[in-house]
Amino acid sequence: MELLDFILHVDDHLLEFITNYGIWIYAILFLIIFVETGLVVMPFLPGDSLLFAAGALAASTGAMDPVVLVILLFTAAVLGDTLNYHIGKFVGPRVFEMESRFINRQHLIYTQKFFEKHGGKTIIFARFVPFARTFAPFVAGAGSMNYKFFLTYNLIGAFFWVGSFITLGYLFGNMPIVKDNFTHLIFGIIIISVLPGIIGFIRQKLKKTA
Repeated sequence: MELLDFILHVDDHLLEFITNYGIWIYAILFLIIFVETGLVVMPFLPGDSLLFAAGALAASTGAMDPVVLVILLFTAAVLGDTLNYHIGKFVGPRVFEMESRFINRQHLIYTQKFFEKHGGKTIIFARFVPFARTFAPFVAGAGSMNYKFFLTYNLIGAFFWVGSFITLGYLFGNMPIVKDNFTHLIFGIIIISVLPGIIGFIRQKLKKTA
């Protein structure tokens, strides 16, 4: 419940962090983005909403520099995916047969099938989809994707993901209609983010029953 409250009221919590920790807010944000993208067992941490809220607070409080935010969190996202890739490569293909309470095998298999359909572009697409952005680099490593190939898509995906959400938050996050309906906006971001995965899941089920 505490995690859900943090996700839905991420702007309030970030403002509290800024008040209590000052410049250390950069380290806190870096750590959250790095862990969400770098550890396959932590896919539930906020990503899109956190970036949007950080951009909005950078504009409203002046406590954070938006350029520093983009550079820092872009670095966190790239390093996170890189770590996840190497963990997947170390574990290897056998991970798809493993049963674990910490890793959802169905999510891994779905991500693997997404790779088969879209190739390296999956790394870019997955950045904008909760859970998928955590599993995609892990699956890429487990599937022995060429690292230089992976790194190219990793850099592109991280740039567009971090840059777009922080910029949108900075430009529009403090509009009265957005501030007054921030929780609803977060819900909207979450729904839009998971919609491709839901549609893909439904299509997969329909194919099996056809």
